[in-house]
Amino acid sequence: MEKFFKLKHYGTNVRTEIVAGFTTFFTMAYILIVNPSILANTGLDRGALFLATIFASAIGTLVMGLFANVPYALAPGMGLNAFFTFVVVFGLGFSPFEALGMVFICGIINILITVTRVRKHIVKSIPLSLQHAIGGGIGLFIAFIGFNDAKMLLLSPFSEFGTGYTELLAFKSPSQVLFLIGLILSIVLLAKKVKGAMLIAIVLTTLIGIPMGVVNLSAASVDMGAIGAAFAALGELFGKGVTEGIPSLFADASRLPVVLTTIFAFSLSDTFDTIGTFIGTGRRSGIFSEEDEKALENGKGFSSRMDKALFADAIATSVGAFLGTSNTTTYVESAAGIEEGGRTGLTAVTVAVLFLVSIVFAPFVGLVPAAATGPILVIVGVLMAGAFADINWSDFAEAVPAFFAASFMAFFYNISYGIGFAFIAYALIKVVTGKAKEIHPILGVASLLFVINFVLMAI
Repeated sequence: MEKFFKLKHYGTNVRTEIVAGFTTFFTMAYILIVNPSILANTGLDRGALFLATIFASAIGTLVMGLFANVPYALAPGMGLNAFFTFVVVFGLGFSPFEALGMVFICGIINILITVTRVRKHIVKSIPLSLQHAIGGGIGLFIAFIGFNDAKMLLLSPFSEFGTGYTELLAFKSPSQVLFLIGLILSIVLLAKKVKGAMLIAIVLTTLIGIPMGVVNLSAASVDMGAIGAAFAALGELFGKGVTEGIPSLFADASRLPVVLTTIFAFSLSDTFDTIGTFIGTGRRSGIFSEEDEKALENGKGFSSRMDKALFADAIATSVGAFLGTSNTTTYVESAAGIEEGGRTGLTAVTVAVLFLVSIVFAPFVGLVPAAATGPILVIVGVLMAGAFADINWSDFAEAVPAFFAASFMAFFYNISYGIGFAFIAYALIKVVTGKAKEIHPILGVASLLFVINFVLMAI
């Protein structure tokens, strides 16, 4: 194990990696419940979707851990599954199998741009200040997820007749009180540098939630009959996006522009979500070191961990679509395990095993409430916000794109949107100040593509 994962080389050990894996899993285990719930609105079988979520997550994470040797976990992406359901199926009128076909094609495109090293050049084209801003922005994004999932915030939307507001909902329910207890526990354990602090905080908060009525033990039951029916339903869903969805997509030439535009939207969001996550967490933690970045720039083939990680992420999207779920992507919640000390693929393998185990123990995994995992995401946000210190805020040309990248991720609840607005602002400032030559060609093209994407969304 030491030889395969190079634990000593990366300054870690088996215990640290396994604890990091448990921490990551519990911060993202909600996807086992949420993803099937969202996708089931399309008419697909919920049981099949539950298993598809597990297998897509486990396979993608195993490839990430065993091939790339990095501590990132993958699962069907939040936001992408909503786009799949409410925009592609309900809004544009495609069948769920056609939507799966689009996701499969998106994965193939991502594989091609990874193998041809286009993704590598995209990473290199992002200015250092924006890379730091992306890291800090993801911190804010993660913290917002923690507050929102634990129902600590009430968001009143803007309207024609009002300005809207954000209200703190603390102390209005046992769940919110439990969140505050978990947050205090996390702060105390981390301040005292307790090993495995985040995982311990999750477990203790969950246990405290039992007498508070937040954790309902009676909900934990294993129905083997339901599991068997889910496997049968998965067998019917398996591969239909490719065998039925793709031929149907291209049978009507009049739909071709919409089909291609939708695939582009899937690919753009998936690509920049992944790149943002890698840059935001990998640079600060040293997972993608200077040695890796040098190999990324000068090497051939898959010569660095970043190359391999991007390839693993691309593979996972197509595998997930074949299984019957929306885009499988690298999860930003992996930052929780990374902050716990995870540095190698052993963390990812641990997460993958836990996903597989959850086939039987899903009811018990579901006992861990958002009030227990939310505080961990907030703490991770605090730790990642340190990247803001490396930005020259006194330089307006650097500050505006950095601020857009950081704030828009949280405000829009979307990593790629934050990156998109940051790219556009960066390019605009360089053009109007006569420094257009400083814009990397790939960043310029990406900015234009984001503009087109936003225009198409408006239309």
